[in-house]
Amino acid sequence: MKSLNGGWLFLLALLFPFLPGCAALIAAGVISGVGTGVAVSQDRRTGGIFVEDEGIEIKGGRRVSEKFGSDVHVNVTSFNRNVLLTGEVPSEAAKKEIGDLVKGVENVRNVTNEIVVTGISSFMSRSNDALITSKVKGRFMDAGKFQVNHVKVVTENGVVFLLGMVSRKEADSAVEVASLTSGVKKVVKVFEYQG
Repeated sequence: MKSLNGGWLFLLALLFPFLPGCAALIAAGVISGVGTGVAVSQDRRTGGIFVEDEGIEIKGGRRVSEKFGSDVHVNVTSFNRNVLLTGEVPSEAAKKEIGDLVKGVENVRNVTNEIVVTGISSFMSRSNDALITSKVKGRFMDAGKFQVNHVKVVTENGVVFLLGMVSRKEADSAVEVASLTSGVKKVVKVFEYQG
């Protein structure tokens, strides 16, 4: 079997939001399997923290899903055990409860709750967010001002959230590049600064 090159992986990543259930799971496995080793080796987090972040995202997402089911759309993103919550919920009470649920996950250091009280976003909105995330990451690569995997990009309803362990200079560069990307309404920094 011929191995996948970078071009195929990029195309697969762009098409991911449009794939049906089983195909999406296979694509995620291919993308994850190929990129995980490289991502961990170049990440500023230790391997242990990288794994803890993955666990926090899974456990946090599971807690939200078990409690609220399809009544909410919430993304749990962890970087160096600092958690970003994004998405939509029907009430302030639900937003607060979700924040508390995720704070209770083992090893969580901090929670930034950016969930919005509004109706659940559409498939088209989420697909557009995935496209914006891809464009921002691509522009990071083109700019070459910092190592791309040092900044994690999350997009929700056109708002781009930037996470990572970065210097002030890297943060400023990331914000500048992201804010000048088409479709981006606003950029929110959720960085942990080094030095």
